[in-house]
Amino acid sequence: MKTLYLLRHGKSTWDSPTLGDYERPLSPRGTRAAIAAGRHLAAARLRPNLILCSSAKRTRDTADLVLAEMTPVTAGTEKGAEPACVIPIETERGLYLCGSKALCERIRELPDRIDTVLLVGHNPDLHELALYLVGTGDAVALGHMRDKFPTAACATLEFNAERWRDIEPGSSRLADFEVPRKGERDD
Repeated sequence: MKTLYLLRHGKSTWDSPTLGDYERPLSPRGTRAAIAAGRHLAAARLRPNLILCSSAKRTRDTADLVLAEMTPVTAGTEKGAEPACVIPIETERGLYLCGSKALCERIRELPDRIDTVLLVGHNPDLHELALYLVGTGDAVALGHMRDKFPTAACATLEFNAERWRDIEPGSSRLADFEVPRKGERDD
């Protein structure tokens, strides 16, 4: 079984007219939403084998904040403390506004030893990819995901496949669709 988490970056800011789209940082609200997304993923005990992240500033910042919530620092000598896990992050320029087709091809190229991947990216690409890959799931979650993929939202897609190259349109089950609470997001 393969699991793919699709996480849209937190809300970015347009405060600096000299910055291009690629360099835009998270807004304060986007930072709070990314932290909330990280807490949700930590509570779900997510431990991806790999994080794929667009190299844009707002996606890198989102991934860093999420990872910090998923892997809190623990005292290694403290009895019963869980060691912080190290999750590799591959930051790729090719994931920046590349289109859902390119994202799907990148996922299909993953090594089969990797079972769980967190992809941090942008809309409309993530929304289109989710719509392309999801076939079944909870009707309410499906309705919300089909309607909108807000900033800092995270979709959990489960595939009954042994190899990433075998994923097909409609072949996943939407296991979860988490959207930060009102006040933590700004679409």
